[in-house]
Amino acid sequence: MSQQIITVRGPHRPRPITFIGPHEDAGWRLKVYGIASEGGRPPQELTEAALKLAPEVFPSPAVQHDRYGIGFVVVHRAGDFCFVLYDWWAGENEIHQRLYSAPLDDPTALAPHPTPAIFCVWEGAAVDHERRAWLRHVLANPGGPDVEAYFADTFEGEV
Repeated sequence: MSQQIITVRGPHRPRPITFIGPHEDAGWRLKVYGIASEGGRPPQELTEAALKLAPEVFPSPAVQHDRYGIGFVVVHRAGDFCFVLYDWWAGENEIHQRLYSAPLDDPTALAPHPTPAIFCVWEGAAVDHERRAWLRHVLANPGGPDVEAYFADTFEGEV
């Protein structure tokens, strides 16, 4: 019965996820990923708008007793909207997130996304990689948290 209510607009098309690079601003150290429904990377103007907005979106100050100034950004030019996930680590093992979106024809008009969406299947691959990297290098590292190893551990691939 539930299969009848799922409408699929077409076959799944893999999308490349690229590591755009590190970014530091307002006390935050971030890994930046890009995803595009067409082409290898999201438009430069979307990435620039996302990073310009980051100091306003991430909590301030970056570092507090339960927040480390460590996070990641996923910039996605999807088929219907432009999306930006602003994620950060807090409370030892929690990912906190704010999701922003913009129309395809105005990718610099980023605003809080109007639905309770968290991420799509492509964005989720980057989030999952970051979860695993945090677990591997920070929480379960026998030598103790290794933030530099966490930042060196990035993901690229098709999903």
